[in-house]
Amino acid sequence: MRGRGDGKRLRAAEIGADLGERATLVQFSSAFCAPCRATRRVLGEVAGLVPGVAHVEIDAEAHLDLVRRLDILRTPTVLVLDAEGTVVRRATGQPRKADVIAALGEAV
Repeated sequence: MRGRGDGKRLRAAEIGADLGERATLVQFSSAFCAPCRATRRVLGEVAGLVPGVAHVEIDAEAHLDLVRRLDILRTPTVLVLDAEGTVVRRATGQPRKADVIAALGEAV
């Protein structure tokens, strides 16, 4: 997970799901994105391993207002939110499981 977060905050209503108790992995995807499927699997595995972490996948094309506000330029883009919904890390492309777990360390 390469990029630092920009400090923007997301509420549960904006992402269409409850925030995780400790952290939330928000994935922006698109319909024909092959790396998005692999990213979904990795983030789902991490969320299953780490208590209090939620994984939320958002269809970028259906949420263009949020995509613009967060400056999402490609899919997959993953945002790591802390318990309050503040973006602490972000990355584009398919992440490695170890990188996601390390990024969560900053959020929890």
